[in-house]
Amino acid sequence: MKKTLVLVILFIFPLVAYLFFASGVNNFGKLPILTENVPDVSKMDPSATLRGKITILGFLGNDIDGKKGNAFNLNQKIYKRFSEFHDFQMLMVVQEGNENKVEALKEELDDLSNSNKWNFVYGNKNQIESFFKGLNTDLDLDGNFSTPYVFIIDKDGNLRGRKDDEDEGTKYGFNTASVAELNNKMEDDVKIILAEYRLALKKNNADRSK
Repeated sequence: MKKTLVLVILFIFPLVAYLFFASGVNNFGKLPILTENVPDVSKMDPSATLRGKITILGFLGNDIDGKKGNAFNLNQKIYKRFSEFHDFQMLMVVQEGNENKVEALKEELDDLSNSNKWNFVYGNKNQIESFFKGLNTDLDLDGNFSTPYVFIIDKDGNLRGRKDDEDEGTKYGFNTASVAELNNKMEDDVKIILAEYRLALKKNNADRSK
């Protein structure tokens, strides 16, 4: 009996503890809603929408060249990991007149991975500023109507984030200039929201089969 107990303590308990902490404590809850019913981008582009998609939303504005490094960080750390999920998309808001620069960026992204879920929406300065204000965050666009921060928008058009981040308290967006932030925070939060929808889908399928 004592030998069995010792074996459990030495081998089983550490394994259970490892699985618990490796999965992340945050993964046992839902990602908080910080802003409900974000305005849809369809007002700028009728062919685009936030609804029905898990969206990583960014603002390149009039600074495509200056934000290339941010886009590459986001592509490598987030997009390549999650792009296979059916309802996942990247959506970047760009100022009108930058169409050629966006095409060049897409070609560079294609060299890194299949960029078919990178979507770009064009608007004028007033449209971009108004749309950004609809997120109701504590962040601002710069003089080029861009920001290094990206945001997680759920299928219902709600902005998701953190209410008790250890560094910022309420965390609305993720800084794509920081690889560490993408690795250590954003990746975890995207996992949480994808797991949330997977669980909901399984529950719906189970309910239908009853």
